[in-house]
Amino acid sequence: MVSTTVVHRRRTQAPKPLSSETPLTSTTSRSKRDYTDTCCERCGSGDFADELLLCDKCDRGFHLFCIRPILVSVPKGSWFCSSCSNHHKLKNFPMVQTKIVDFFRIQRSSESIQKLSQDNRKRRKRTSSLLVSKKRRKLLPFNPSEDPTRRLEQMASLATALMATQAEFSNELTFRPGMAPRSANCAALEHGGMQVLPKEDAETLNLCKNMMERGEWPPLMVVFDPLEGFTVEADRFIKDLTIITEYVGDVDYLKNRENDDGDSMMTLISAANPSKSLVICPDKRSNIARFINGINNHTLDGKKKQNLKCVRFDVDGECRVLLIANRDIPKGERLYYDYNGYEHEYPTEHFV
Repeated sequence: MVSTTVVHRRRTQAPKPLSSETPLTSTTSRSKRDYTDTCCERCGSGDFADELLLCDKCDRGFHLFCIRPILVSVPKGSWFCSSCSNHHKLKNFPMVQTKIVDFFRIQRSSESIQKLSQDNRKRRKRTSSLLVSKKRRKLLPFNPSEDPTRRLEQMASLATALMATQAEFSNELTFRPGMAPRSANCAALEHGGMQVLPKEDAETLNLCKNMMERGEWPPLMVVFDPLEGFTVEADRFIKDLTIITEYVGDVDYLKNRENDDGDSMMTLISAANPSKSLVICPDKRSNIARFINGINNHTLDGKKKQNLKCVRFDVDGECRVLLIANRDIPKGERLYYDYNGYEHEYPTEHFV
């Protein structure tokens, strides 16, 4: 019986090389080739056949986890290996204040920025006795860089990464037509994996958002690494329990995204009824959380690299996801968190 299986491009098996007796000619159809027995061009292994990816130009195979930066799933659309793709130098976002202000929709009033800075200093001084108390586990607002030029450089680094990934900046959860409505984000649906954010910590979160709206930026720098792709570094010392950022993006039902190739989807609600579970999809709209990398939580070295924790909170009846420092982070250290949280639903064994 003849098989009717369709050979798809970008399938997860690589093509079997043609023998010398059957050379490839213009009349040899790609669709007639046998895609079953090719090794990865990077590691030379034919193992993990379901994680082999084909280049759409040269037909060579590559493991998803051998590609740099690694891929977590087979991409939609065409994919080309490094030899066949046209590499262009990363275009940096221009270091022009007005362009950055417009890109991030920052409030332009210098008086409000100055007042906010004064209020922040007063708040830190007034609550310092609480903030240094480890036992109370109060969340801390981030401490922006004092140099306004450095803050512009930090924002420009994020804008560069967003442009390169063709994403818009957003610092809020977004609810789009055809996806989950805002009413679906009901924390009461959560099946046991969410904390309630105390009022004081909610005020701290709002303070962080207000600071960003006025140009008081978190001390974070997005950099490009040939192994990890875009990644985020601390641009000054960050204290334990500091709010790094909220994880944001388009909110959708998990059932709509089960075959999605997005590499940064985040659980928002894990409901007892799976049809009501929600995920955050930051591929179209996102903030710096999109570029903070998960670690390999299957190794001791991976766990040692972790300096953030990902926590889902009930905030006034809605679920929100925060990335929070779980230890002191020195300047220049890259930020990593356990992508799985407590669910252990995602394969992270190939994370850097």
